[in-house]
Amino acid sequence: MEKTKKLPTLALSTLMMMTLGNLGTSMAFQLQSANMARIFQTLGADPTRLGFFFILPPLAGMIVQPLVGYYSDRTWIPRLGRRLPYLMLGTIVAVIVMCLLPNAGSLGLSTSAALWFGAIAILFMDLSSNMSMQPFKMMISDMVNIAQKDTAWSWQTIWSNIGGVFATILPTILTIIGIKNTASKGIVPDSVILSFYIGALILIVTSIFTICNVHEYDPITYAQYHKLANKKSEVHGLINILKRAPKVFWTLGIVQFCSWVSFQYLWTYGPGTIAQNIWHTANAKSEAFQLAGNWYGILLGIQTIIAILWGFVLVKINDKTRKPMYILGLIVGALGYFVLANAHTKLGSIIAFICIGIVWVTINAIPFTILTNALSGSNIGVYMGLFNSWICLPQVVASVASFVLYPLLNKYMPNMIMISGIVSLIGAASVLIIKETYGEKK
Repeated sequence: MEKTKKLPTLALSTLMMMTLGNLGTSMAFQLQSANMARIFQTLGADPTRLGFFFILPPLAGMIVQPLVGYYSDRTWIPRLGRRLPYLMLGTIVAVIVMCLLPNAGSLGLSTSAALWFGAIAILFMDLSSNMSMQPFKMMISDMVNIAQKDTAWSWQTIWSNIGGVFATILPTILTIIGIKNTASKGIVPDSVILSFYIGALILIVTSIFTICNVHEYDPITYAQYHKLANKKSEVHGLINILKRAPKVFWTLGIVQFCSWVSFQYLWTYGPGTIAQNIWHTANAKSEAFQLAGNWYGILLGIQTIIAILWGFVLVKINDKTRKPMYILGLIVGALGYFVLANAHTKLGSIIAFICIGIVWVTINAIPFTILTNALSGSNIGVYMGLFNSWICLPQVVASVASFVLYPLLNKYMPNMIMISGIVSLIGAASVLIIKETYGEKK
């Protein structure tokens, strides 16, 4: 028997089953992203301190994702696998928290207590969502060869965006069919609460689908595919593993840092920007503000539909076109931020989110292809978890910086979206320093 062998070419149906479960996990994330600002402002959060509530989720990701990677690299449970046990645990906790979070204002708590309850719920929701999402990324590294990486990551993003579309438009759909979109002071509307319940149900169903249909490689087969058959599995501390990271881990990190700072300000100040520019209100208690919140959800749905369509374009890219498409996506995204900051009509906001949809799928597909192409060995899961710090760390930095930037920019939310555009352009220029490498070819 061969001691080492190449990863096989998988059927498209296998790639789709491997990535389909991400639909439900992405619904959880998108419901959180689309409604966080709305929920906390409804509960009574001061817009000047809004960034505080956006610090906790990325902090959770920075802690959980490397640990899931580290321990799942060293896990094997017969009939369950290496990564899937973490998907199961994360899903259970995420579902519980999704049912609690939107009810923060309905428990008879004071404003400050409701805000703290919501903040803690967000923390646990992100901990569990990260735990359930990370296995999908790791399974691509474990099971997909270099030739199929672009396809696998694009399908991962396509399914993610399909879940995202449904999540973002759910409050509007429920409002149209008669579910109340307004509530008493400090209470989250029923349209948002029911959206979280539906998202939790879909998360359960899609996670079960993946668990029942994906069969991970057993340790012996895994070792043969990842060149571990002739040596003991390398076990190092996280710091030592980080020191041995390929150079592309760091150069990609610079681009990722810029990309996710931009999105953090979009998520934090996007709903308020739309409310101020189009509905001419900053009053979170007004019906106009809640309508702006629904419209923001529709715009995220448009963003996600464009991301799905652009994902089919990215499926076709190769070694020669990967970096140019990365640069293009970030430049188009910057244009979208600039348009949104100055859009005073619904049409203008639609154009902005069409551009933002292109950059969204770009930063969720191309960087992971470049990284996983560079990886080989026994610590793939750890590197995938550590790399997600380049998503989480910039969100923390952006949120902390907002305490200074927001007052400095006259407490005018559209100015924060302008910052997103500038930083996205810096990210586009930074792509030029990336040099791709290929771990499997060594």
